[in-house]
Amino acid sequence: MLFVLAIGALVVLIHLYLWKRLVRDTTRPGRARRVGGFAVAGLGVLVFGTVIGSRFVGPAVARWFAWPGFIWFALMVYLFLFLVVLEVPRLALRRWARRGPLVATATSAPEANTTTPDANTATWEANTAAGGANTRRVFLARGLGAVAGVGAAGVVGGGMVSALGAPEVNRLTIPLRRLDPGLAGFRIAVVADLHLGPLLGRGHTERVVRMINETEPDLVALVGDLVDGTVDELGPALAPVRDLVSRQGTFFVTGNHEYYSGYAPWITELERLGVHPLRNERTTISRGGAEFELAGVNDVNGRSYEDSPDLDRALAGRDPARPVVLLAHQPVQVADAAARGVDLQLSGHTHGGQFYPFHYVVRAAQPSLAGLSKVDDTWLYVTRGVGFWGPPVRIGAAPEISVVELR
Repeated sequence: MLFVLAIGALVVLIHLYLWKRLVRDTTRPGRARRVGGFAVAGLGVLVFGTVIGSRFVGPAVARWFAWPGFIWFALMVYLFLFLVVLEVPRLALRRWARRGPLVATATSAPEANTTTPDANTATWEANTAAGGANTRRVFLARGLGAVAGVGAAGVVGGGMVSALGAPEVNRLTIPLRRLDPGLAGFRIAVVADLHLGPLLGRGHTERVVRMINETEPDLVALVGDLVDGTVDELGPALAPVRDLVSRQGTFFVTGNHEYYSGYAPWITELERLGVHPLRNERTTISRGGAEFELAGVNDVNGRSYEDSPDLDRALAGRDPARPVVLLAHQPVQVADAAARGVDLQLSGHTHGGQFYPFHYVVRAAQPSLAGLSKVDDTWLYVTRGVGFWGPPVRIGAAPEISVVELR
């Protein structure tokens, strides 16, 4: 309830500001201002309903309002940011906007209810000055509004091209202590955050599967947040993962969105599709007599669903001479991994921040936004993921399929 109230208050405040700058300041009282006011209010209701309502209806229904709602959400954010930045030139030009023609000082007529010619002239000049100042204020407001509109549309448009386009294939090499030379060059395709739902469907899955197969991996790691909906709603959209091809198979760990979507039926469905869930478990990966341990833990949100992560259980009985590669949806789980001597953790969840300014929120909660880093002796690699959540926009965080080569 507090989340809903906070979102509602934020949406109202931002739209009041947008109304002030884009409607009230750019129009004179009348029909145009009323129409603009109703339009802004309607867009506010749309974005609130999209953010909140899409969580409670199926993807087929949400699709009708999710596209316009989430696109306006992104435009709303960037209009607000551009307009806030443009407050600086607005203040600098404020005196110019108020300046009008020279106004003479009106003198009172010698007799009550009598106006002299000079007073008539002064009144006319005052009205002219006020009209000139109003004209300049409207001109300035419209100019700055146009700059904000063009800027926001350009940024969001570019972000949509990135989000909806084909993912990048990012290849990197990670050295692991204790890795048997027989496993040098072993390649793991890391994929996270598919986010099938109202905006992304089967075609998105088919493209990702095709691109993964083209990398010819030894193993595929699906590190959570595949779906935003139930098996009945999205089972056909995820079905192409049965076509993933690798030498050692495809493995999966839950993300937070699997818990929102009914994790138990999805585990069953993934098993039916030939994917191997690792639920606080590990398995031994062998090639030519050389071996390493592949472990997986449930997402931290599983604690609210009686399905908590348990790294001790996943690592119980392992051979300390073999390196351990851990699949864990959220980077924040690396602290436990480092304390237990895990060699490499593969994660997603962050979307690389997805778009400004939300990367600040993500970075405050996670030790890494994207890429390779190290915590004590444990490598952490965070993929930016192949989908998006909310607005179909990615800015400075293009979608990616990661191919990790062990050395």
